[in-house]
Amino acid sequence: MTRTIITNSPEETIEAAAEIGRLLGKGDIITYKGDLGAGKTTFTRGLALGIGLGDVVTSPTFALVNEYIGENINLYHFDMYRITSEWDLESCGFYDYDFTNNIAAVEWSENIEKYLMGKIINITINALDEHKREITLEGDERFASAWN
Repeated sequence: MTRTIITNSPEETIEAAAEIGRLLGKGDIITYKGDLGAGKTTFTRGLALGIGLGDVVTSPTFALVNEYIGENINLYHFDMYRITSEWDLESCGFYDYDFTNNIAAVEWSENIEKYLMGKIINITINALDEHKREITLEGDERFASAWN
C-alpha cells in the first residue's frame, strides 16, 4: 500500500508524520530515503508526537542514535550515513536495541537495508522547494486511511 502527500511547511510535515506515528506499534521500523536536508528529522519529530513522546527530537548525525523513552514504548532514531557494513552495525551497538518492543526510525537506511528485519515502513521524502515536501509512505494496510 502506497500513500503520498505534499506538505507546504515543516509544521505540515510534522502533522502528517504525527498521523503516521499514531498508527505505529511495537516492532515497526521506519526506513527513510531522502537527500540531506529533505526533512527526515522533522518527520521524526512528528512521529514522536504521534507516538506520545513529545517533540524534543534532534538529528542523530553525530551520535548515530537518539533514544526517546516513553512509558510503554521507545523510539530509536538512527543515522546510518557512515555505516557501510554489518561489522559497523555490530560495533555501534545496533543489535543491542530492543526492536521487538519498540519503534525505530532509520535515516540513510539504504546503507543497512539488507540487515533490517521486522515490520518495515518505507518513507521517501523529496524536497520540492525550501518548504514544500513530497512524502511517500509504503507500508501495510493500517496506513490505508492516512493522509486522506
